[in-house]
Amino acid sequence: MADSDSFWQVEQEKASREQLRRLQLERLQQTIEQAIRSPFYREKLKKAGLKPGISSLEEIQRFPFTEKEDLRQCYPFGMVAVPLNQLIRMHASSGTTGKSTLIFHTRKDIETWADLVARSLYMVGARAGDIFQNMMTYGLFTGGLGLHYGAEKIGLLVVPAGAGNTQKQIEFFRDIGTTIIHITPSYCLHLAQVVESMGLSPARDLKLRRAIMGAEPYSEATRRRLEKSLNLKVYNCYGLSEMNGPGVAFECPFQHGLHL
Repeated sequence: MADSDSFWQVEQEKASREQLRRLQLERLQQTIEQAIRSPFYREKLKKAGLKPGISSLEEIQRFPFTEKEDLRQCYPFGMVAVPLNQLIRMHASSGTTGKSTLIFHTRKDIETWADLVARSLYMVGARAGDIFQNMMTYGLFTGGLGLHYGAEKIGLLVVPAGAGNTQKQIEFFRDIGTTIIHITPSYCLHLAQVVESMGLSPARDLKLRRAIMGAEPYSEATRRRLEKSLNLKVYNCYGLSEMNGPGVAFECPFQHGLHL
């Protein structure tokens, strides 16, 4: 996909408030139509008196909450709202506090997810020609593959390094000129320590310019410490498996909050 600025100036990015509200209502109506195909939501929405054809966004106040326990009670397929032969991927939580919650994706889900991530990465300045080293865990965790597909969509050179093996990670930084990393805050703190212990100067020896961080909480002081020690800008990426994964919200270069 081309990296031209014009491509990413999609209609939603330039819409007026009224255009956004019309789009949101249309999408909300579509969401209800989709949700009632699932046994769980069909019953849940019926009890709340909700059905397709709602007339205003304000009706979202009547929507019932979905809790973590609901996902566990629906294990494995109780919330699936399409025929199983339309599913192409499953992700899952670790299950450390109970039964794993399973999240299923159709091909369209994957495409939408990749597009959201691509728009977010483009917003912070990622462009074709950047080298994107993905240092998140791949597998059932959504962080690795979630950013991977979006980065490829805007033409970044993706290095699916995964987590760990820090010396090799730094070797790649130096040999191929990595410019963007996707990493957890705790691992990034360790990375900065190893870079320092090797006697490297990030400004002189590395080409890192941006770090995308998520999956763990971290303080503003930690962000500034990492920005200074690794000579890059840190951008927060928020997501949760129940809403695709990373890419639900992202910081822009102003770093004054998340764009949903």
